[in-house]
Amino acid sequence: MGTARRGQPDSDRLFDIVAGQAGLFTAQQALEAGYSAQVLAHHVRAGRFLRVLRGIYRWVHFPASEHEDLVAVWLWSERQGVFSHETALALHGLSDVLPSRVHLTLPAAWKQRRFRVPPGAVLHHADVGKEERVWFGPIPGTSPRRTLLDCATAHVSPDLLNQAIAQALSRGLILTSDLPLPTPHSR
Repeated sequence: MGTARRGQPDSDRLFDIVAGQAGLFTAQQALEAGYSAQVLAHHVRAGRFLRVLRGIYRWVHFPASEHEDLVAVWLWSERQGVFSHETALALHGLSDVLPSRVHLTLPAAWKQRRFRVPPGAVLHHADVGKEERVWFGPIPGTSPRRTLLDCATAHVSPDLLNQAIAQALSRGLILTSDLPLPTPHSR
């Protein structure tokens, strides 16, 4: 931890936060590290921090990360969202899916909430249990089984779904008994 004086920003504390979040942090996390809104704005103007989304910032000199865009959306969700559907297929490397939008499942209780959705994000609402989550570095995604079930329910292209099932089976990520889905059709 840093040795900041009372009321002074603790850059070590903020850096510890960003190190586990691909260089990103929320305005709330900055506040907890002693960065008032004014000090945060000063660092943005000085070019030390970059505003990525409303209330989400990037420490400019932190090395770029593979899933930085997803970390920003996850932080936007107050770290409650779980990447799912086609996004989770891509994270697992299942099928040839190239999602054009980010699929994020938020808790079912959030369905009535009103908020500004990040550009390119598709929201789903359901409760995802801990046993249905896996981590891809700093971000959570749905397990292979849950991902395939979500994609089947959402009517993802049968070709992509069959390909994903076949790959998950061949890689030992699921067993045929795990899914009430049809096995891939042979052509």
